[in-house]
Amino acid sequence: MKREDWRGPLIAAVAPYSYRYDQPLARYTSFRIGGPADLLVEVNTREALDRLIGYCERERIPWLLLGRGTNVLIKDAGIRGVVVQLGPDFNRITVEGVNLRAGAGAPLALVAETAARYGLSGLEFASGIPGSLGGGVYMNAGAYGREMKDVVAGAEVYHLDAGFTNLNREGLALGYRTSSLQQSRGILVEAHLQLTRGDEAAIRAEMKALNGQRREKQPLELPSAGSVFKRPAGAFAGRLIEEAGLKGKTVGRAQVSPKHAGFIVNLGGATAGDVLALIEEVQTEVERCTGYRLEPELRILGGE
Repeated sequence: MKREDWRGPLIAAVAPYSYRYDQPLARYTSFRIGGPADLLVEVNTREALDRLIGYCERERIPWLLLGRGTNVLIKDAGIRGVVVQLGPDFNRITVEGVNLRAGAGAPLALVAETAARYGLSGLEFASGIPGSLGGGVYMNAGAYGREMKDVVAGAEVYHLDAGFTNLNREGLALGYRTSSLQQSRGILVEAHLQLTRGDEAAIRAEMKALNGQRREKQPLELPSAGSVFKRPAGAFAGRLIEEAGLKGKTVGRAQVSPKHAGFIVNLGGATAGDVLALIEEVQTEVERCTGYRLEPELRILGGE
């Protein structure tokens, strides 16, 4: 089916919160890289999400959920079909005792800030992670020896066949940069976090210290997707890349950061092609020099 044949009927059937045709996706990613989506749709209720995914599946229209775009590389040709984003009603945060519930669209830094305001400890490590809560659970984001699995007690998840269901920690199967959501195509709608009582001043002091380390060691001044490679067993990706002499290596306008070799940064005007070529060169050279084959941590999305 041609693009112009399916987009209008989809909008009429789903009645989304907002939508855009042929929308360049670079502005929706922290890398500031990415070609256009055929259709970018924002839904703001569970019912609209169900209508949208159901319609896409019935009509065989490809769809993809995009959060805050902080751990992704979207190819230059963009994404065919529908790119789905969750609207502001999926950003709500509530606190009861040591239990915090938040919508998948809530920025992870805001969730950590809310926890601190209520004197709840456990999310200090996440205060500087730029993604959404949904993306953080999907990837089991972590930093400084802590991961989302340490605080996630359960989640509400949408599947087309099962509707909206609740999964406990075991059902989410959180592991190193993975979860059951990656295999099931489940959409996380809300997460339930179980935290511990703490002193707000001490919590904020730790958040400040960790964010200071981030600013000192990471290239936050340039667009990137965070850590590009997963940590190999018994080693650190950044250190291996540095040992291979690749710090500062550039392809086009993409560069292995001179500040932290685990990051690839956009010097301005980089293409996904630049980044992919640089990733391949890093993998090849690190394997030649050290014997380790680095595996990308960031999600690579879109067509050729």
